[in-house]
Amino acid sequence: MDIKRFLEKLSSDDPTPGGGSASALAGAMSAALIGMVAGLTMRKETSKHKEMMLIKERNRRAQKRLLCAVDEDARSYQEVLKAFRFPKHTEKEKNARRRRIEKAFKNATVTPELVSRFAVILLQDSYTVITKGTPNALSDAGVGAFLADTALKGGLMNIEINLGSIKDKAFVKEKKSLIKNLEKRRQHLIAKISKSLTKIG
Repeated sequence: MDIKRFLEKLSSDDPTPGGGSASALAGAMSAALIGMVAGLTMRKETSKHKEMMLIKERNRRAQKRLLCAVDEDARSYQEVLKAFRFPKHTEKEKNARRRRIEKAFKNATVTPELVSRFAVILLQDSYTVITKGTPNALSDAGVGAFLADTALKGGLMNIEINLGSIKDKAFVKEKKSLIKNLEKRRQHLIAKISKSLTKIG
């Protein structure tokens, strides 16, 4: 799906794609910018070639995976909507419907978690290209960092929202712990990034 069509669908009355897909796309754009800055730095500063090559390749893979996540998130929410349409006339049907809804909401946390985990790595790499990359692309590196932050915050929020509809206490506890840990890492990294950008500015 091209950008124009995606934005048209995003702004439509359809529930999908939504914020989860937008978060994944923010992550993919972050990876693209970080990879670009790493590539430019490789060309200009040969002493940093090996480190920047690793960052460029890692972000190329991240960009590809996160682009797939745009559609995956939309599909997972479509499964949630589908589960709610199952019949609920008898007690048996109600129980089956509840199980399907629970499963669908659990599955709906998978893509936001993937996006969040990738976004932490993107924040780490953005910090590296901000502090070690070519100064000519500093604004690109900064935008890459803020897009990664958006992807991470969006991913964590979507996990949290889905947890509100899940009854499995062990599952909820596990994911809440994950959210707490990733948010702690996000705050640490974004503070370092903001400090670096302020110093350079």
